[in-house]
Amino acid sequence: MILEHEIPNGSKLYFGKSAKVKRKIENIASTILDANGFLEIVTPVFSYHQHLSVADDKELIRINDAQNNSLTLRADSTIDVVRIIEKRLGKNTTQKKWFYIQPVFRFPTEEQYQVGAEFMGEKKLSSVMSVAVEIFSKLEVNALIQISNIKIPELLVEMFDELSIDDFKHINIEKFLNLKVEWLEKLVYLQYVEQIDEVMKIAPDAIKNELQKMKELCEETAYRKSVLAPMYYAKMLYYDELFFRVIENNEVYARGGRYKSSELTSVGFAIYTDALCELLV
Repeated sequence: MILEHEIPNGSKLYFGKSAKVKRKIENIASTILDANGFLEIVTPVFSYHQHLSVADDKELIRINDAQNNSLTLRADSTIDVVRIIEKRLGKNTTQKKWFYIQPVFRFPTEEQYQVGAEFMGEKKLSSVMSVAVEIFSKLEVNALIQISNIKIPELLVEMFDELSIDDFKHINIEKFLNLKVEWLEKLVYLQYVEQIDEVMKIAPDAIKNELQKMKELCEETAYRKSVLAPMYYAKMLYYDELFFRVIENNEVYARGGRYKSSELTSVGFAIYTDALCELLV
C-alpha cells in the first residue's frame, strides 16, 4: 500500500529553508556564470542520445515516442547541451559558453539537481574550473579540489600487461606497488603539486607530458586547497583527459573535465545542488 504522503525513493522534495538554500545556490551560480559570459540553456527532459553520456545504460529511464522510437529521460546534460548547440542551433548562434540549471534522472526513480557549465571548443580546463572555484568561494564552501588526468591510467594499462582499467576503478594500490617500479611508486603517492617535478624527472615521457598538464592546471587556477590524484579513473563516459572533483568528507559536490563530442573538444563542470543543500541547510 502506498500512502498519500509518500514520494518515490530517490526523488527530491524542497520546502521552506531547504528550498531557500537551493534557490540561493542557483542564484549565486547563475550570477557568476552570467558575469563570466555564459548564457543559460534548458534542454528537453526527453532525449534520443543519452546512451552517449552514461557508461551503464541500465541507469537510463526508457520510454517510446509516438513512432515507437526509443528515448530516455535526461540522465546527463553535457552531451545534450553540446549536441543541441552544435547540431540544432548551428549557424543561429556563435555563443560557445553555456550553463544550465536542471535535474537529471536515473533508473529507477533517482532525481538529481545540477548547475552545470560547458565551454564549447575550449581545451583549457582552467577556464571553467576557475569559475567553479568562484562559485564555491561565494557560497563559503571551502572544499578540497582533487585533480586527475584520465590519460595516465590509460597509458599505464598500455605499459604494463599486469594492469587493467578495473585496477584503477577500484584503486588497487597493492597491485601497483607490487610491480616494483620506482617512478610508478612515486606516482602512486603523488599528492601535492610541489612533489610533481620529482616524479617527472624519472617518469617516461608519455607520463611526464600528462603530469605537466596537471601541474599547469594547478598553477593556472591557484586554488590553495587542492590535491593531485593521478591514479584516479573517472567513471564518466566522455571525459578524456584532465578531470577534477570538488569533495569534502567523502561527499562529491562537483565534477568537471575535458571531453569530446563528435570531433569538438570542450570543457565543463557540474555542481551537485542536492549535496550542497544538505551541507548548507
